[in-house]
Amino acid sequence: MEPLTVPGTLDSLKAIAEYVMAAAMVAGLNKKTSYRLRLAVDEIATNIINYGYKAANREGILILKADLDDRSLTIAIKDTGVPFNPTQKLTPDDLNKSLQQRQIGGLGVYLALNSVDRFIYKQDGNQNCNILIVNRDDGLGTS
Repeated sequence: MEPLTVPGTLDSLKAIAEYVMAAAMVAGLNKKTSYRLRLAVDEIATNIINYGYKAANREGILILKADLDDRSLTIAIKDTGVPFNPTQKLTPDDLNKSLQQRQIGGLGVYLALNSVDRFIYKQDGNQNCNILIVNRDDGLGTS
């Protein structure tokens, strides 16, 4: 699929969701896996917009690229916002703490990362890249 480039604003979330669902349909993902992937991408994109751009008084774009192979669908989200590695935000141990003991935030990211088969965060110069992968033929891809 062709990449999708959108402004780093909340108004872009609808176009992002449509892009992800179109990629999921091309990949032949079932409804449950498609929905999980859409929610995961939405959570990551929302955090980029709210914290990588808006809270830092920055403007920017998000570039989404869907890649499909025999085994998986990969969605890569690139941005130039404030660097943030979602894998370092919330740990499973944090889930055992009471609400009063937990830090605010991070649960949505944790759930998003656990909704996909694989998640990779990379930083290349001033560009962040969040990569979400779902399997097509087993695990989440056939549920």
